[in-house]
Amino acid sequence: MSLFKFRALDSHGVPHNGTLEAKDQVAAVAALHKRGLLLLQIEAAGSPLLRNPRGQLKGAALVSFTQQLATLLGAGQPLERSLGLLLRQPGQPQVRALIERIRDHVKAGKPLSAALEQEGGSFSPLYLSMVRAGEAGGALESTLRQLSDYLERSERLRGEVINALIYPAFLVVGVLGSLALLLAYVVPQFVPIFQDLGVPIPLITEVILALGEFLGAYGLVVLAGLIVGGGGWAVRLRNPAFREQYDRRLLGIRVVGPLLQRVEAARLTRTLGTLLSNGVALLHALVIARQVCTNRALQAQVAHAAESVKGGGTLASAFGSQPLLPELALQMIEVGEQAGELDSMLLKVADIFDVEAKRGIDRLLAALVPSLTVVMAVLVAVIMLAIMLPLMSLTSNI
Repeated sequence: MSLFKFRALDSHGVPHNGTLEAKDQVAAVAALHKRGLLLLQIEAAGSPLLRNPRGQLKGAALVSFTQQLATLLGAGQPLERSLGLLLRQPGQPQVRALIERIRDHVKAGKPLSAALEQEGGSFSPLYLSMVRAGEAGGALESTLRQLSDYLERSERLRGEVINALIYPAFLVVGVLGSLALLLAYVVPQFVPIFQDLGVPIPLITEVILALGEFLGAYGLVVLAGLIVGGGGWAVRLRNPAFREQYDRRLLGIRVVGPLLQRVEAARLTRTLGTLLSNGVALLHALVIARQVCTNRALQAQVAHAAESVKGGGTLASAFGSQPLLPELALQMIEVGEQAGELDSMLLKVADIFDVEAKRGIDRLLAALVPSLTVVMAVLVAVIMLAIMLPLMSLTSNI
């Protein structure tokens, strides 16, 4: 399929500009004639691969699009007009082009879910499934509101995790860079001084001097080795079996493991709860929710849960067979299934673990930053002590 840009007039002389997908230009012209349009100009607009790069409507932009569309539909505007109003707002050319293509599909008679599906990776399976469910139930506006709330919460949690890691990451880089500078360039300057003075060298000074000389001579080799090692580790993590085993062990690490469990539990249960509350079947919801999990071990467990539910089992027993989720989440899921209110209970679980995940991130950050500062101070103090000890020995002998 190719994309064509066209200018045309309808039977009332009103101009129409837009884009159209067709097998070739002849098919595009025929499609426009079927709409009753008088064609003025048509030209190729480039391949779909070039016009629809992955991720052009993600994060905050996707949240804004969903919220605004829900608001316009709630105000009584038809879907096609709502999309047209969104086009009038300033924004990135790629995003405006995407909305224009969606409007053209809707204008051609396609439902919104089918129009979104034409955009490939711009909309997730979860997004498409919820829109489809909203259309089937005649509640597209309320579904879009729920979807925007889900996306906003997910984006907020993701932002909190990233923001919490930025400062420690810079601090670690600063610590390692400072130590490397001291050992590779500053410490070796004292070697000839100590040799000329002929003072006895303490063991700690010998170790620091030897380490400094080694880094000064082979620092680039060490750096290259670290880069190669990091690349090899990244390649190994691409192995599905190894990645699943690694992620499973990650969930078992003290302090970090429980925090990751809370983050994953909040993301998984909110996805499942949102889908179920909008009429998506549990089995299909599990298939979609599996793609939301970032931990491969949890992905495997969700796949196992889908098979268990397909065979007549319960969700709580499937998740409880390999307890990767927090115990509270498993208990609340079981209660929700028994009460026939699984969707609302899953959303309550998500609310609880959203708060706990944020609290855990704040606590970890509060402990991590001072710890790194203390470690840096101790290491710098050790290096300075190693340099000062021979000088102090010299002054004591005078």
